[in-house]
Amino acid sequence: MKTLTAATLLATAGFFGLSGCASTGNVTPQYVPPSTYQSYDCQALSQEYTRVNRYVDAARNEQSTLSASGVGVGVSAGRWGISPNISFGVGKSNNTKARDAKLSRLYGERDAIIQSARIQRCSFANGVKIYGE
Repeated sequence: MKTLTAATLLATAGFFGLSGCASTGNVTPQYVPPSTYQSYDCQALSQEYTRVNRYVDAARNEQSTLSASGVGVGVSAGRWGISPNISFGVGKSNNTKARDAKLSRLYGERDAIIQSARIQRCSFANGVKIYGE
């Protein structure tokens, strides 16, 4: 049995990183018809693909918003005597529905761009996979 060297593992990881697989996590792409981009030439499709990928990266990196989980009113006693006390429960929201909806649309646009580029035989689309491939 062969042992894998660090160089082999790095080369394998690099290959998969550059192969452009369409990893969408748990978000399913929204359908966008490739005909949306039929009037674009290969250069415009390549620029649009780059632009959409920037939006995908930005949406993936969006932080969850803060959400108020409650407000408390009370009385506290301390060094300065008795005083009213108001506390706010603020936490990080786990609601990612808006972000997932945005990613779904962007993934659909990206897939439509690649499908349109394949129809026009654009070189940048070689080896780029779409959802489900």
